[in-house]
Amino acid sequence: MSAPAIQVAGLEKSFGDLHVLRGVDLEVARGTVFALLGSNGAGKTTLVRILSTLLTADAGTAAIDGIDIAAHPGSIREAISLTGQFAAVDEVLTGRENLVLVARLRHVAAPGAVADRLLERFALTDAASRRVGTYSGGMRRRLDIAMSLIGDPPVVFLDEPTTGLDPQARLEVWQTITQLASGGTTVLLTTQYLDEAEQLADRIAILHEGRILVNGTLAELKALLPPARVEYVQKQPTLEEVFLALVGDTAHEKKQ
Repeated sequence: MSAPAIQVAGLEKSFGDLHVLRGVDLEVARGTVFALLGSNGAGKTTLVRILSTLLTADAGTAAIDGIDIAAHPGSIREAISLTGQFAAVDEVLTGRENLVLVARLRHVAAPGAVADRLLERFALTDAASRRVGTYSGGMRRRLDIAMSLIGDPPVVFLDEPTTGLDPQARLEVWQTITQLASGGTTVLLTTQYLDEAEQLADRIAILHEGRILVNGTLAELKALLPPARVEYVQKQPTLEEVFLALVGDTAHEKKQ
């Protein structure tokens, strides 16, 4: 059995008298989507910032691909990519120009060819020559994630990637995340949306007041509560189902 892509043991972090992480332990298997749930202030973003070398932990250990984060931060940065809560794209440049720029900054061979492959992979080829300022929210987020994959990092951190997106744009991002994992990329996803974790994650952990309360598959977490009483009621469509039925699944249509 291969070693986990991400290993965290006893991680602690405080800011003055505020204890944000109080001994976090978790492991993320390679090629899976791991969802970290928690309310605002639970410590999700702090944990991601430590794992991506933007913060140093006060105590505990963390490793990515077997590399100790504290000892080898440079090697960690070569092995990961981080996408924050808001798309980090240049709205003046076109979609292709954004990708080429990042490819050049990462010293990737044939940046133009890399950009074209990613545009096709994320269904953005038709919009490649348009300025990003004209993109929809979902398109910007897809471009942002595409930019994060330049250099083929084995581990990707997505910190609340669907914040502020409409239902259609969220669906586009969900499809993108599923494709990443199916291609072998390890994804650590932080989110406040329970349905997002249900749809995407192989394993789910709930972080509360700096500690992991539970960590398991969706079935394992549901088994923590007694089974629901069976009642026969008429099923009503969800608001999301109504919305998509009325406006159409444009994310699916774009891939046809």
